[in-house]
Amino acid sequence: MNEVESDTDNSKKVENNQADSNNEGNKDGENKEASTNGANETLESASDFDADGLEKQLEEANKKAAIYWDQLLRLKADMDNLRKRAARDLEDAHKFGLDRFIKDLLPVCDSLELGLQAASEDNADLVKIKEGVELTLQSFMSVLEKSGVSAIRPKQGDKLDPELHQVMAMHEDADAKPNTIVTVIQKGYSLNERLVRPAMVVVAKKPQTETPQTEKEAKKSGYDDQESGTNIDEKA
Repeated sequence: MNEVESDTDNSKKVENNQADSNNEGNKDGENKEASTNGANETLESASDFDADGLEKQLEEANKKAAIYWDQLLRLKADMDNLRKRAARDLEDAHKFGLDRFIKDLLPVCDSLELGLQAASEDNADLVKIKEGVELTLQSFMSVLEKSGVSAIRPKQGDKLDPELHQVMAMHEDADAKPNTIVTVIQKGYSLNERLVRPAMVVVAKKPQTETPQTEKEAKKSGYDDQESGTNIDEKA
């Protein structure tokens, strides 16, 4: 009786195992089928890809790249031409920058030559020569003023300006205020308010007066005189 029951239990276990194995086999089959379906869908999407559209996009990108490259080359050529033109203009400015100034100076040169010629004559009129020199000087100063040159003309009694005046000497003058100009030796000049040459001047200073001796100095001086007298008596 017990043997029959044990055989029955064994057969049930075998049936259960077979059922489990069948279920696992069905699951594996379903997974394989799902993976196969996914692969088929991927292939179908790849086949639907528009190759013609990609070629058109690539062609358009190449055209744009060619346009940009052409623009870059043109810009580089323009920059090279601009750099060469700037270098040429700078060179011309160094060579011919004084062209207008020289043209303005030529009449002054002509006037000087005429004045020299007139002074060389036997019957030269000094008054006319002087007038001609004055006119030539005025013309020359006019040319300088056009170019931004200004004369620095200090006057007697003006206060000393270290930025515009150069002190050549100090002169004791009781009538003039200290650090004021007494004499102008040479005019100065500036170019566009920038100092080119300072005016050379003589400046007044306070006269030195003899200070009275103090009582101590007076006593010392008298003592020195006594000693000198004693030395003279001893020698005698």
